[in-house]
Amino acid sequence: MQSGGDLESLVGQWLTVPDVAERLGVPLSRVRQLLADRELLGARIGERRVMAVPEKFLDETGPRPDLRGTFTVLADGGYDDDEIITWLFTPDATLPVEGAPIDAMRAGHKTEIRRRAQELAF
Repeated sequence: MQSGGDLESLVGQWLTVPDVAERLGVPLSRVRQLLADRELLGARIGERRVMAVPEKFLDETGPRPDLRGTFTVLADGGYDDDEIITWLFTPDATLPVEGAPIDAMRAGHKTEIRRRAQELAF
């Protein structure tokens, strides 16, 4: 498993909860609810250990709808939030696109990534 600093650099672009609220034009309470409902995952990053969300988890309108099921599959398989984020952002040369599972999902390969998540989880 990654330490906090490693996770922070693996993901790269993070948005704090207030940043997510501003970007989506919603109250802070709505972002906290998205985290509680696991439509978004976050991690405590930085020196002050602030809760932040990987920027790639969002599209123009909100949380990427293709992520929630993948979060659930991996969580059901025993992965914690940091491990899920790590898996989604770890580069994998066997993917149909260059990059990590999150990049493949953003390129439209949700089914392939969900299948791989299911294999890992069970």
